[in-house]
Amino acid sequence: LIRPDAPPPAPMADKQRTFGGKREALICVIGDEDTVTGFLLAGVGEVTAQKTSNFLVVTPKTQVSEIEEAFTNFTTKEGIAVVLITQSCADKIRYLLDDYDAMIPAVLEIPSKDNPYDASKDSIMQRILKKMVVGDS
Repeated sequence: LIRPDAPPPAPMADKQRTFGGKREALICVIGDEDTVTGFLLAGVGEVTAQKTSNFLVVTPKTQVSEIEEAFTNFTTKEGIAVVLITQSCADKIRYLLDDYDAMIPAVLEIPSKDNPYDASKDSIMQRILKKMVVGDS
């Protein structure tokens, strides 16, 4: 029942999605079509009114500059918690991942259907392993 003296509910567009009292953060994905589609089916995708999205499908025709731009946008945009990038895409912009040192958003390299994960190529994993070795000394 709605009380006659109650204020009208705010439109949904005015409400920000929250979790635990904080604004929700997004997960971004950069990868091949199968990988990105899987994450989109899991509910990760978002397209804003300005037609920007939190994912990039990389095909053989995708320029390295497009991958660089997406990675830079995702890692500098407010409200991003995690950037998932397939290792084959990460290899194309390895220099950017090697220089990336922020904690948030976290950048995680993931395998794709055609390319298994190789921890020796993962610059973030290598940094973690080095810190663990230094910490043990």
